Amino acid sequence: MPNPAHAYASCDRITLTGVAAVGFHGALDFEKREGQPFVVDTVLYTDFTQAAATDDLAQTTNYAEVAEIIRTHIVGESLDLIETLAVRIAQNILDECAYVHALEVTVNKPKAPIEVTFGNVAVTVFREREGTQSQGGKGACARG
Repeated sequence: MPNPAHAYASCDRITLTGVAAVGFHGALDFEKREGQPFVVDTVLYTDFTQAAATDDLAQTTNYAEVAEIIRTHIVGESLDLIETLAVRIAQNILDECAYVHALEVTVNKPKAPIEVTFGNVAVTVFREREGTQSQGGKGACARG
């Protein structure tokens, strides 16, 4: 299966990693009571040509606002699945950040209750704004 992010290879990217907070997500009762750390990484596919030309924050995505969206979801409503958490974060960013054409959101659950030694468990979702992917097969950020 081809990677849908490849359609955005010509895009500029904002990468925000390591947004961490304690959340109460998990399918097991004690996960909802005790909480555990969750760490979220995201790649935002955008075009910040205008922002760079004008040096104007209003012409790009404010990554401090993205970090707050992520934190709000981590500490917010308790969910059973980190898959649900990832999808909700992705949709909220698309809803709030007009300059984001597509994004990848990875939710890490480093303290998941797994009986064997492991380093991390993570899920990644890719979502795109409707109508931005195909521009002559070049992707949403094709220039020239």
